[in-house]
Amino acid sequence: MGIFDFLSGQFIDVIHWTDDTRDTLVWRFEREGHEIKYGAKLTVREGQAAVFVHEGQLADVFTPGLYMLETNNMPVMTTLQHWDHGFRSPFKSEIYFVSTARFTDLKWGTKNPIMLRDPEFGPTRIRAFGTYTIKVTDPALFLREIVGTDGEFTMDEIRFQIRNIIVQEASRVMASSGIPVLDMAANTGDMGRLIAAEVSKVLAEYGLVMPEFYIENISLPPAVEAALDKRTSMGLAGDLGKFTRYSAAEAMSQAAQQPGGGAGMGAGLGMGMGVAMANQLSGQMAQPGPWGAPQGSPAQAAPPPPPPVEHVWHVAENGETDGPFSRADMGRMVKQGRLRRETLVWTPGQDGWLPAEDVRELAQLFTVLPPPPPPPPPSGA
Repeated sequence: MGIFDFLSGQFIDVIHWTDDTRDTLVWRFEREGHEIKYGAKLTVREGQAAVFVHEGQLADVFTPGLYMLETNNMPVMTTLQHWDHGFRSPFKSEIYFVSTARFTDLKWGTKNPIMLRDPEFGPTRIRAFGTYTIKVTDPALFLREIVGTDGEFTMDEIRFQIRNIIVQEASRVMASSGIPVLDMAANTGDMGRLIAAEVSKVLAEYGLVMPEFYIENISLPPAVEAALDKRTSMGLAGDLGKFTRYSAAEAMSQAAQQPGGGAGMGAGLGMGMGVAMANQLSGQMAQPGPWGAPQGSPAQAAPPPPPPVEHVWHVAENGETDGPFSRADMGRMVKQGRLRRETLVWTPGQDGWLPAEDVRELAQLFTVLPPPPPPPPPSGA
C-alpha cells in the first residue's frame, strides 16, 4: 500500500451508505485493511441500521442517527479495544449497513396445484399467485443467520427460500380454511392476512417479517373452468328450444353471406330447419283439440314421463364431508349407527346443511322400526 493510500485510510472520518438499487439488503463498508479511525463519524439514515463486527464477533448495532465512534457510545468496542486506557489508534472492524425499509412488489405463486376438498365440487385443485412485502426487523439476527460475510446481499439471494415458505403456509391455510372455491375471491383479504401471519412466524427466525401479503388470483384447472362456463352459459340461455332455433337461424344467415359454397351450405341448413319446423308443426297438430280429438293426424299415445331423479346426500362429520349416498345407502347407515338424527346432511337444491331428522325424506328412516318378535311357542306344544 502506497503512502498516499495509507494517509487517506488514516484520515477518513465519514462512514455512510446511500443506495438506489431498491434490491440490496446488506452492504459492507469497504476499507483497506478494515481500519476505522477512532472518532470517525458514522451516519445511519432512516430505513437503515449499522452492524459492527470486530474480529468475527458482532459488537454493536446502531439505529438511525449521527455517531462519533469513540468511547462514550461504543461500550462493547471499548471493552474489546481497551480504550479505557487511552487507546486512540485506528481499529480494525467490519461495518455492515442493513436496509430496514420494506421491499415491495415481490412476486409469489404456486408452482404445483394445491389439493383441497371443496364442499360443492369435492376434491379440487387450485392455483394462486400474488405479491408480498418483506422487511428486516432484527439486523443482528439477519446478519448471523442469513448473510454471514457476504459483502453485498441482495433480495434475489433469499427470494427463492421465502417463496417456498409462502407456498407451504398458503397451501396449508387454503386447504384448511373450509371456504368454498367459488367464495375464495370474496375472502382474499382475510386469507392473505392469515397467510402473512403464519409466514411471519417462520421468518422471525431469520430476523424478517412480512408486513403485507396479497392474493391477486385463485384459478381452477382448465377442465373445471370449462365446465363452469358451460353451466353459466346454460343459465344465460334460458329456454333451450328458443336458443337452438335462434342459433340455427344465425348460422344459416352467416352461411348465406359466404361467397362460393355458401349457397349449398345455406340450402342444407334451410332443409334442416324445414324438417325441424315440420316436426314441430306435426307435434302441434297431434295435440288434442277442444273436444278431446287430435288436431289433424290420428291420435298417438303420449310418451311415458321420465323417471324421477333420485336424490343423493352428502354427510358432514368432524369437519369432513363424504358422499354422495343414495336413500338406500342412508338407510343402511342408519341401521349401522353411522347416520344419526343430528348428523348434518346436504343435497343439491337444499339451502345449507341440515340435521338428518329435519329432512322429510330422511326422517322416515329413523321412525321405521322392525315389528316385535313373535311370542315363544307354548311349552305343551
